[in-house]
Amino acid sequence: MSSQPYRRSLSSRAQDAWEWTGDSSLFAWQVVRGSFSRKALLYRNEALRQAGILVTGSVLIVLGMVFALGLVIGIQGSYAAQQIGAPSVAGAFSAIADLREIAPYAFGYMMAAKVSTGYVAEIGTMQITDEVDALDVMGMDSIVFLCSTRLLGTWLVLPFIYATALVICYLGSYISVVVQLGQVSAGGYFELFWKFQSPQDYLFSGIKAMAMATFVVLVGCYYGYRVRGGPVEVGTATARAMIVNLIGVHFIGIVGSQLFWGGVPRLPIGG
Repeated sequence: MSSQPYRRSLSSRAQDAWEWTGDSSLFAWQVVRGSFSRKALLYRNEALRQAGILVTGSVLIVLGMVFALGLVIGIQGSYAAQQIGAPSVAGAFSAIADLREIAPYAFGYMMAAKVSTGYVAEIGTMQITDEVDALDVMGMDSIVFLCSTRLLGTWLVLPFIYATALVICYLGSYISVVVQLGQVSAGGYFELFWKFQSPQDYLFSGIKAMAMATFVVLVGCYYGYRVRGGPVEVGTATARAMIVNLIGVHFIGIVGSQLFWGGVPRLPIGG
């Protein structure tokens, strides 16, 4: 008798998860499709405004975060290379870790914590105050205006922000290895630093970062748009969005690393 309620609860949770998957996938498709529709052109000023907000409100945060992580990677790589008697290997360690893993993950974490949760709170507040219904009454496509424009704004500026963040991450590793610890010269550091990366690696790293950014923006818009109730529900939706973002960012990171470098690591070792 005691196991029957548990079975019903488990079945109910599985059904809710299945419905959530379908609803969120359909919503994501509507947002992405709206980004390439003619309606998005009508709201291009809103997309530019969202891009400006993203630049002014998030650039310094992500640059500070990747710089700190670059320092940590440089220090860890230096001591690891010193233990095997090859201090110049720290340059290769920084090139691989910063480009393939640290910079994309830092980017995903920043987008999840700063941007996505902000979208949940902003759009969710509009939802509970009937502002979204007012947009629909005026004949505007609320999904395109509120969500597709934010996604477009993200796509417009994030490639440039990510390129800058990658440079800052490299700078942090260089400072910790060459300037702070000083166990290898600048020439020895860059000798292996440039050998352990290629244009393809930059492309793959950018794809990982943009996939993470697109995912967290869609999650933030979904949970904000689907809020029903009051301020408590907005807070609950924000917490749920953060959990989904963390899971999704790590999933994209694992799949991306395995897809791009799992079979062919593209490292100049061997022969």
